[in-house]
Amino acid sequence: MANIHPERISTISQYHQALGLSKPEHPLISVINLADIKRVPGYGTISLIFDFYLIALNFTIDASFRYGQQEYDFDQGIISFMSPNQVFTIAYNNEDSQPSGWLIVIHPDFIWNTPLAKNIKNYKFFDYAVNEALYISEKEEHIITGVISNIEHEYHSSIDKFSQDIIIAQLEVLLNYSERFYQRQFITRKISNHKTLDKLEKVLDNYFNGDSINEKGLPTVAYIAGQLNLSPGYLGEMLKSQTGLNTQQHIHNKVIAIAKEKLSTTNLTVSEIAYALGFEHLQSFSKLFKSKTKVSPMEFRQSFN
Repeated sequence: MANIHPERISTISQYHQALGLSKPEHPLISVINLADIKRVPGYGTISLIFDFYLIALNFTIDASFRYGQQEYDFDQGIISFMSPNQVFTIAYNNEDSQPSGWLIVIHPDFIWNTPLAKNIKNYKFFDYAVNEALYISEKEEHIITGVISNIEHEYHSSIDKFSQDIIIAQLEVLLNYSERFYQRQFITRKISNHKTLDKLEKVLDNYFNGDSINEKGLPTVAYIAGQLNLSPGYLGEMLKSQTGLNTQQHIHNKVIAIAKEKLSTTNLTVSEIAYALGFEHLQSFSKLFKSKTKVSPMEFRQSFN
């Protein structure tokens, strides 16, 4: 039976217990070989919220997964990243399923007061993992598995004053490789990304042609990302890699394109055009227009007379 409300897993020890594993060797970090899991929930759907970071490699089981709006359906290697307080939903298809793969579970306190505690926010895939896993090649998987083996070795070694620093250094290596592979993914998944660009254009057209512009003003990056079932971080990275422009710049370019059309084909005043495009103040519209075209709205209009 599916849970109506997600269940919160607060500690790594609690997570081990839920999976039928022995207590973790460290209360703030764990490296889990999924083949060791003794307890797999039966047929049905569950939703979980974790209070820790989770990195999963090749989480293979007879089940389907959903982060936000995205359901993973790729058979090749997958790495997924979750931050604290993200909702993870899994629907088991077979109560006898035995998972395989690796999990690295990291409590925020483990990296507290280290450079990684601040830098981890710069790895945007912890944000857009809600919608987009990292699909890796066999060669890339071999690299990642090697790093995980190093972390596992240190995790199972006797804990001393160097253990935390060594594990964190290996985590940074893993995250940096993942950042590199994500950039490769933006390039290799051009067909999917081009479809997103087409959808982006339709979303902007519908917004500016509908009533939303009068009710809500200019569309926000968060709104556009939500309409595309992508997180703002992932959408911005994808657009940047494909077009050199972020989401906000795409919105502004749409505004300028519509403004040029109205300035050259209608008798609307500049103020009326600015208001119709969602600007509360004429000065803001004029400033944006000049920054994009190097001329003022009036100068642009006069060039057509």
